[in-house]
Amino acid sequence: MAKKSSAAGPTTAATIALARAGISFVPHAYAHDSAVTDFGGEAASELGVDPSRVFKTLMVDTDAGLGIGVVPVSGMLDLKAVAAALGGKRAALAEIALAERKSGYVVGGISPFGQKTPLPTVLDDSALEFVTIYVSGGRRGFDLELSPTDMLAATRGTTARIRRLA
Repeated sequence: MAKKSSAAGPTTAATIALARAGISFVPHAYAHDSAVTDFGGEAASELGVDPSRVFKTLMVDTDAGLGIGVVPVSGMLDLKAVAAALGGKRAALAEIALAERKSGYVVGGISPFGQKTPLPTVLDDSALEFVTIYVSGGRRGFDLELSPTDMLAATRGTTARIRRLA
């Protein structure tokens, strides 16, 4: 069980989107330290969860357009693999201002759900090893726990190996 989670968290565009889709999730809020920039690592530590079950949401700019890669915080996004999964050849992380504008969230709190501009989403296939995974709930210090299959349904996403070890 997570150590600093609350039964209820804030209402965000992500929680609204999941509720509207009829997808169950468990909210986990924790006190975010403003000095921390490793948001996923902080979530894993604060929630007492193995970092391989906590996933970060990264917006990428590929030659096929913008997309979302969701990878465990214990690894890194493989840009070539995510580009291929999104139908492109090359990818780079999207500029912070673009990611925040398109998602409607701040970096460190970008959720795969309820984004202003829904984008093609690829979930790293390692998520399928778990009954539930954790992803950002739409603000720093707030994660959502749900099944990877529900995440894929909510985002109309696909899976591929898009991680590389840190």
